[in-house]
Amino acid sequence: MVKQKSDPYAVLRYPNYRYFVLGRSFFTLAMQMQTVAVSWEIYQRLHMNTRDAALALGFIGLVQVLPMMIFALPGGQAADRLDRKTITRSTQLLFATCALALLILSRLHAHVGWYYLVLGIAACGRAFSVPAISSLFPTLVPREVLPNAMTWNSTIFQITAMVGPALGGLIVAQWGAPTSYTINIVCASLAFLTFSLTVPSTAKTEKPPITWNSLVSGVRFVFGTRILLGLFCLDMFAVLLGGATALLPIYANEILKAGPEGYGLLRAAPSLGAVMMALITAHLSPWKKAGQVMLFGVAGFGIATIVFGLSKIFWLSLVALALTGMFDNISVVVRQTVMQMITPDAMRGRVSSITFLFISCSNELGELESGLTARWFGAVNSVVLGGLGTILVVLGSTFAFPEIGKLGRLHELKPVELARTIEEELEEKTNA
Repeated sequence: MVKQKSDPYAVLRYPNYRYFVLGRSFFTLAMQMQTVAVSWEIYQRLHMNTRDAALALGFIGLVQVLPMMIFALPGGQAADRLDRKTITRSTQLLFATCALALLILSRLHAHVGWYYLVLGIAACGRAFSVPAISSLFPTLVPREVLPNAMTWNSTIFQITAMVGPALGGLIVAQWGAPTSYTINIVCASLAFLTFSLTVPSTAKTEKPPITWNSLVSGVRFVFGTRILLGLFCLDMFAVLLGGATALLPIYANEILKAGPEGYGLLRAAPSLGAVMMALITAHLSPWKKAGQVMLFGVAGFGIATIVFGLSKIFWLSLVALALTGMFDNISVVVRQTVMQMITPDAMRGRVSSITFLFISCSNELGELESGLTARWFGAVNSVVLGGLGTILVVLGSTFAFPEIGKLGRLHELKPVELARTIEEELEEKTNA
């Protein structure tokens, strides 16, 4: 029997998906450039006191994660009840408005506190946009190409996440932060237009009731599905401890002496590594033991983080950060594919909001953790201890969630029946 060769470009042959991924790319590009500009502006205001600057950079994560934690569940509920395309387009207009506000603040040299306020408002929009976007794209392509779509989602996301910081650092260095914010407005507007061209499936799904039980059903689904909970916890705590991105302005300016251009390259390096890994993955046969691959990947992320923390050579730091991106890409693809494959469409929005909440906690709270530990122990010790913590998380997850190691081929996964049970229980409680 001749083994059928998989098509690595299958999902790219659908115009619907190409419109979607183009809109998502403009959105990601705007967010990445904005992060570089805001972080560098705030650091430059406070860089005379390194410890205060580290804490201020950490607060960027805090002011973004709090609104997302508050509105994540309502955002998921909205994605399952309302039109996902409309939510996606509306939030792009909000992001364009926030970029305009940052442009005005930068021109006026306003107090740093106003920047935090705008970032918080944008974070509220992300709490609604991310579940909507995540649950929108499976309605744009056939189910059989979803694993391939997840790989390309990660690939194209990482390309824009690589170009965004590098371009953002160059723009800030040459023309200043206001120019970066102006380009952000354009990118968010283009995202609005390209998302508008998508045509989702017209398949009808039952809308969840507006009740507390329905609101938290996504939480119950995740915590009732061991493999999903294990993957989320592994990824969240690994990135929470091992992330070093919040401290990159300090590394670029004080340790590696690279300036804003170097900061942009450092910020882009993980995405470069992720793109390389994603392209390799797209051309490989599906992993037979995806869970074990993910465990080794997260452990590699921790080791690469330690190397970056100890490095005082710019090129070595770039390589180490690129390796963190390569290893993290494995985690992202496995986690997102499992979530999309085993979650029924009627619950995608609510489950996606929990995914988003886990990711937000790991990324934004990780920035706060890095800022605090850098203030207490110094930037280098903060990064090295975080890398060691990531390795310990892998060891702990192996014993706490043996289901991860047993995870096999991703394309063979089916929606779990637990979702139907949860919905039936919610309906009975609502009727009672």
